Amino acid sequence: MRLNTLKPAPGAKKDRHRVARGVGSGWGKTAGRGHKGQKARSGGFHKLGFEGGQMPLHRRLPKRGFNSPTRDDTAEVRTSELQGMQTAEIDLAALKAAGIVSRKALAAKVIVSGKLERKIALKEIQVSKGARAMIEAAGGSVQLAEKPAAEPKKKEKKEKKAKPEDESKG
Repeated sequence: MRLNTLKPAPGAKKDRHRVARGVGSGWGKTAGRGHKGQKARSGGFHKLGFEGGQMPLHRRLPKRGFNSPTRDDTAEVRTSELQGMQTAEIDLAALKAAGIVSRKALAAKVIVSGKLERKIALKEIQVSKGARAMIEAAGGSVQLAEKPAAEPKKKEKKEKKAKPEDESKG
């Protein structure tokens, strides 16, 4: 067998359909488009879901639900995953290095799932109430930077402009 002797099996390759090439081709005149109508014209195009002018089904149904664009910013970490880590001091960088949270995560939160029987120190990682109790019961600690207290917004009253009296009305 040589490359120059290779050819496809008989009937495997067919010439492409050349429409609108005269009556003798069998696809002349209307070229398979039928008579008149939008699809017969050049540029005739129906959008997906087009129902002939009737309001399409996907627009008749009510909108429902919400997909948060920031849903994956905070990753969940189980207490059982912390148990398996080698380091005692754990922060977001350590969790990313261990492959527990995604590299895209901007924050992490520890939740109760499984056991934690060793002492760990969490830094700048959020914890649930149950997880905090479990960590502190094992002799660990949780460090979070305190958020600055937000000052209440004061509404400033705008002074009303004094209307100049008309001098023309004398």
